[in-house]
Amino acid sequence: MKLLLDTHAFLWLNDDVEQLSEKIKGLCSEGSHDFYLSIASAWEIQIKHQLGKLDLKVAVEQLIYKNQQENGIQLLPIELAHICHLKHLPQYHKDPFDRIIITQAIIENMNVITVDQAFSDYDVKTIW
Repeated sequence: MKLLLDTHAFLWLNDDVEQLSEKIKGLCSEGSHDFYLSIASAWEIQIKHQLGKLDLKVAVEQLIYKNQQENGIQLLPIELAHICHLKHLPQYHKDPFDRIIITQAIIENMNVITVDQAFSDYDVKTIW
């Protein structure tokens, strides 16, 4: 299964594992799924860190590199098709980072790991 981590899920995976559901912990430990992080999440983390809204123990690039090496997480680039698909999303949710993650999941046929209930308003598969 292809799993796209929402930003908060990625951060919790690194620094606050107890926030993850038992189901997500199980998926992570199975070793049979492909985990992805949208480049939009990396961007969001960097912005929040620079604004003082997010404390990071290491730089964003180190955090992501560590997860690529240790957890096999793959970066999902933002493609033109992802951006163009935004026109098909109703305006239920205004967060631009979440909206691009939703379109990426739809186009790439991925399940999104998120606790965010706003995702359920869209035609995207979520797991929590």
